[in-house]
Amino acid sequence: MIEADAREDLLVRGYSRRQLGRIAALIGGGAMLAPLADAAQAQSNAARGVAGAVQIGANECWTGPFPEAAAAAAQILAQGNRYDPGDHRGALLKTVAAVEQVPEERILAWPGSGDPLVRSVISFCSPTRGLVTADPTFESAWRAATWLGAPLAKVPMQPGKGADVRAMLRANPDAGLYYICTPNNPTGTVTPIADIAWLLANKPAQSVVLVDEAYLHFSDAPSALPLAAARGDVVVMRTFSKLFGMAGMRLGLTFAHPDLHKKMMRYDGQQVTGTLPMTAVACGNAAYPMADAIRARRAEMIAVREATVARLARHDLRVHPNSQANMIMVDWKTRKAAEMQAALLARKVQIGRSWPIWPTVSRVTIGSVADMRAFNDAVDAVLA
Repeated sequence: MIEADAREDLLVRGYSRRQLGRIAALIGGGAMLAPLADAAQAQSNAARGVAGAVQIGANECWTGPFPEAAAAAAQILAQGNRYDPGDHRGALLKTVAAVEQVPEERILAWPGSGDPLVRSVISFCSPTRGLVTADPTFESAWRAATWLGAPLAKVPMQPGKGADVRAMLRANPDAGLYYICTPNNPTGTVTPIADIAWLLANKPAQSVVLVDEAYLHFSDAPSALPLAAARGDVVVMRTFSKLFGMAGMRLGLTFAHPDLHKKMMRYDGQQVTGTLPMTAVACGNAAYPMADAIRARRAEMIAVREATVARLARHDLRVHPNSQANMIMVDWKTRKAAEMQAALLARKVQIGRSWPIWPTVSRVTIGSVADMRAFNDAVDAVLA
C-alpha cells in the first residue's frame, strides 16, 4: 500500500491517480509485474542456465561464496524458522560500516539491488523530471522509467570509456535521476570519481545521482562511497551477487543520506528491507571483511580475462578495451550478436546478450579457466 504522504508526493510530481495504482503494484507487489515482466523477459531468460552448457551469460561469479561465508550461511539454516534470530541484519550493517568507514545510519540492506534500482526511479523521477543513463548500460532503470511515463534520455557510450557525464547533463539539464553504473554493465568500464563529482557540482540541486557499484570489487577503481557519506543527493548501490558469488541468495546494499532512504522507503514502509533471507545475511556478513580473499578472487578473474582476450585476438576480433569487471564486449564484426549467441549455445556455451546500440557486440562473462577454454574452443569452431 502507498502511504498517504507518498500518494500526495506523487501527485505533486505530476503522476496521475491512475499511475498511482501501477506504482503500488510495481513496488508493493514486487518489482517485476506485467507488463514490466514482459519487457524484462529476455534478461530473465539470460539469467537461467541452460543445462549442460558453460554458463557465461549472466555476469555470475564462476564459483560460490567463500568457504567461510558458506559455512556461516549453513550454520544459520537450522534457525530458518526465525525472521532474524539475534539481530543478524544489524550485525551486517555494523560490519559494512566498519569496513567502508561509512556511518551505519546511511546503510540499508536489501534482497538484491534490483529493488532499490527500480525504487530510485520511482522515488526521484516523474512525468516532468526524467531519467538519464549511459547507453549501453543495465536496463532495469530504463524499463521502470518507460513504464511509469518518466522521460528517458540515453547517452551513447564510447567503447572503452565510462559514462559521458557532461553529455548526460546536456541530455536533460533538469532530470530527477542520473544513473551511472561503474564499472559499467555491460562494458566493464569505469567512470572516474572526478567525473561523478563534476556532475554533482553542476546538476540541479534537487536531482539525485545513483551510482551502481555492483562490479566494483572486481576493480581497483575508487568508490563513490565518500560522496554518499558526505552528501544528501547521492545513492551508491552494492550487491553480493557478483564477486561474492551470492547471486542466487539475494543480498544488496545502498548507501545514502537517511532522508534519501526515507523517500525510497515511503511507498511500502519497511516491508522489503525488514525481511531479508538470513542465510544471505550471515553469508554476506562473514564475507564482507575478507579483504585478502577478495583480492585473490579479483586477481584470478583478471588473469583469466586477459588470457581470454589474448586468444580471441587470433581471430582479429575487436574486444572493447578497458573492462575492469568480470565481463568483456566482443565485436563479431560482420556477424550479428544474436547469431553468434545461438551458434555458441549449439556448442553448449551460453554467452550473454547484446544491446540495440551495438548489434554485433556480445557481452561475455569471465568464468573459470575451464569455462573460458570451452568458450574459446567454441569460437574457434564457429569461426573456422
